[in-house]
Amino acid sequence: MGQSELGAYLTARRAGVTPAEANLPATGHRRVPGLRREEVALLAGVSADYYTRLEQGRERTPSAQVLDALAVALRLDEDGRLHLFRLAGLGPRPRAAAVSAQVEPSLSALMDSWPHNPAVVHNRAYDVLASNAIADALFHGWTHSRNLMHVVFTDPAARVFYRDWHDVARNAVAGFRLGHGAAPDDPRVRQVLAELLDGSVEFAELWARHDARGKALERKRFVHGEVGPLTLTMQTFDVRSAPGQELVVYHAEPGSPSSEALALLGSLTATARGAAEPTGRRGRHAP
Repeated sequence: MGQSELGAYLTARRAGVTPAEANLPATGHRRVPGLRREEVALLAGVSADYYTRLEQGRERTPSAQVLDALAVALRLDEDGRLHLFRLAGLGPRPRAAAVSAQVEPSLSALMDSWPHNPAVVHNRAYDVLASNAIADALFHGWTHSRNLMHVVFTDPAARVFYRDWHDVARNAVAGFRLGHGAAPDDPRVRQVLAELLDGSVEFAELWARHDARGKALERKRFVHGEVGPLTLTMQTFDVRSAPGQELVVYHAEPGSPSSEALALLGSLTATARGAAEPTGRRGRHAP
């Protein structure tokens, strides 16, 4: 019996915790950079044999009490703990079998009322389901793809567009892993995962790390082809009416060069849209 997803996750997280972080002595020769199996077992209050069976996939049904103890031993944050419980079959499952492709009209209207705040709604597969005009301009009209994972990993221009590409890539994979854990059988999530594993060596390497982490308040630095450098704060919100969807809103510090650049981008966008579409409204839903 091969190693399970649960076992692979435990192995990866064990490698990321040093003895010093776990208040354990780092004595003797160590074949691994992180904790040994017996050290995790000691910290979690389980036998070394039981923990070994968990990692090797010979035990797949740990109790909630054991999972809680392992989460503490491995220093998991809330996202990591949730992912651990999901892999063990004890986490909540999504209400729908597939990610939703519909965005509520009221949410789309709200996004359109933010002319200076790029905003997108994406699903667990990171398909952009809706975006406002300034977000369309920020992401160059989605000419490469309306899937954010493809934008990061398969667009040759991504390493210039994202000034901190390696950080963006790590966070993107960790977020995708968390969504995959919530809906591992979703056909669109599985499709995007297969495409990325086949098409990006960097994605495959990061996927093998088993990081699982949702988006949080963070700053992203861009280099836009029309307005130059931008530093934006990113806020992410769950869309309560559509589980699996997330609203991402970008904001520039008032009075900053980035705020001026966003205003210029918005002006260029309005001018271009006015010239190209004197009447009617452009659709913004993903294909």
